[in-house]
Amino acid sequence: MRPTAALASVLLIAATCATSAQVPDNLVVQGVPPLPPALQRAVGPYVEFRAAAFQGWHPTRRELLVTTRFADTPQLHLVKMPGGQRQQLTFFAEPVAGGSFQPKTGAFIVFAQDTGGGEFYQLYRLDPANGQVTLLTDGKSRNSGPQWSHGGQQFAYTSTRRNGRDTDVYVMDPSAPQSDRLLCALTGGGWSVLDWSPDDGKLLLGEYISINESRLHLADAITGARELLTPLTGEKVAWGQAQFAKDGKSLFVTTDQGSEFQRLCRLDLATRKLTPLGPAIRGDVESFDLSRDGKTLAFVSNEDGVSVLHLLNAETGRALRTPKLPLAVIGRLAWHENSRNLAFTMNSAQSPSDVFSLDLKTGKVERWTESETGGLNPDAFVEPELIKLKSFDGLEISAFVYRPDPKKFPGPRPVLVNIHGGPEAQSRPIFQGRNNYYLNELGIAIVYPNVRGSEGYGKTYLTLDNGFKREDSVKDIGAILGWIRQDARLDAGRIGVIGGSYGGYMVLASMIHFGDLLRCGVDVVGISNFLTFLQNTQDYRRDLRRAEYGDERDPKMAEFLERVSPTTHAKKITKPLLVVQGQNDPRVPVTESEQMVQAIRAQGGQVWYLMAKDEGHGFQKKRNADFQFLSTILFLQEHLLK
Repeated sequence: MRPTAALASVLLIAATCATSAQVPDNLVVQGVPPLPPALQRAVGPYVEFRAAAFQGWHPTRRELLVTTRFADTPQLHLVKMPGGQRQQLTFFAEPVAGGSFQPKTGAFIVFAQDTGGGEFYQLYRLDPANGQVTLLTDGKSRNSGPQWSHGGQQFAYTSTRRNGRDTDVYVMDPSAPQSDRLLCALTGGGWSVLDWSPDDGKLLLGEYISINESRLHLADAITGARELLTPLTGEKVAWGQAQFAKDGKSLFVTTDQGSEFQRLCRLDLATRKLTPLGPAIRGDVESFDLSRDGKTLAFVSNEDGVSVLHLLNAETGRALRTPKLPLAVIGRLAWHENSRNLAFTMNSAQSPSDVFSLDLKTGKVERWTESETGGLNPDAFVEPELIKLKSFDGLEISAFVYRPDPKKFPGPRPVLVNIHGGPEAQSRPIFQGRNNYYLNELGIAIVYPNVRGSEGYGKTYLTLDNGFKREDSVKDIGAILGWIRQDARLDAGRIGVIGGSYGGYMVLASMIHFGDLLRCGVDVVGISNFLTFLQNTQDYRRDLRRAEYGDERDPKMAEFLERVSPTTHAKKITKPLLVVQGQNDPRVPVTESEQMVQAIRAQGGQVWYLMAKDEGHGFQKKRNADFQFLSTILFLQEHLLK
């Protein structure tokens, strides 16, 4: 699955403490020195950034549901007007993963939440009138992606409750949880509910196999009988988002069929004819939404990592005038029931994620939330530079480079190479949050590479690190290090690497292959051995990961995966390493970090280890994220800057 990526840090002790912070009970801390009070005071503004994410419109009022954080975790809030106060609706210790109003009346909200970062999401009903919360699912399995019917009386969602491995489709009336029923028993962990037909008689299902291969199915909403919509031709085709047209006779889809990139197309359900829509774009169409009256399509394209918003007449395909937006990354598009207001989340290098809306009639863009930046001036935050270079085999790769102010920090600057996870993610020019401290206070330049295997550069590029090609992406980091050595504004003698998830593997691999060029590394929830990773990752994910990394049941592949795994070469990691892990991580289990730490220490290597008992795949709770951030600063001061 496309992962998602947010990998932060853990616990800010009161800035006025006169002694070093005590380690809280929820953390296991090994090798990390006491956090100096002066450091805690210095970073204060940089840990008080906030962000807001759009979740849904109220169906009858021009009001928004958003997630934002005012205490320790993101919770649901209601915003009643642009720039209006955020009214908190949920008050939990655990983060709320998202929510939506019941269509038609907005009588209640359905939201998702897990415990301790384990990603076994449960669905709940919130009744705003009295604040009562009702558990809708079984409390044990993973339940995801509720999609409301157009009538608003029921939703369809996926769950692993049958066997813990396969994601089946269920249908429920949330006002009567006992109505919950299994609609389709399916095979595989990559199924999702995409849409309901206009008459609510059919469900559109997505079957994700890998980043390069997926399928669309139609299911009867009563019997569950399925029909494959996208024929198998021998060519690997990825079908992304899909939505019924207003008349129910065709679908709007994104697909790379016949193209290097995901294009917006219309798929005729009777003939299966695929017709491209909109202008030719060298980049992926990554999201879209059809207005409720069926007349207007809004979609976002990814062009060199920057989002571009487009509007189309859904009937003629004619491009409509679209207001110019700042260079940013746009997400979560959705039209209001009035088909006039389009909401979205926007994030840029100088602004955290906030919620905006576009008035189709007037062209006016309004800002609904303005998240705090800890009192710091956002205009002073660094804009990135896009660089392109040739890798070892002539392939062009790219990176975003953030440079400290040369007036404040003259001379060659130390560098932190920040490698994204996925592997199919993409580094984009987004708000740097806590990382602004590295730029503005420590004078560290940050380089975000998009090595082969990253999305956003075409489907061929996506496959160039698969299976036996795994270490070609590591060689791309070698090319990035070579570029750094040629840039007079960067200090080739002070380079560190940091990354999370698959990016954590890349950190370990980089320290093995390029240890003589690096000072240190920070591995956050990283893969240390592909064989144990595939053995211990959650059952519903295993086959999805085999499509990317290779099938360890094949003896030749197993031998290769063992050979390229960092645990096999632990003795080559001779520079200091910080390892960060969540105990409840369902993707990269805690054992991956534990065995890496043990292997390096057995060879006499130096490792700081930080593990949170109440987190999963990256730290979400502010107190944990802050503690990780402070520990990382201390680590970089000691091992990169000195």
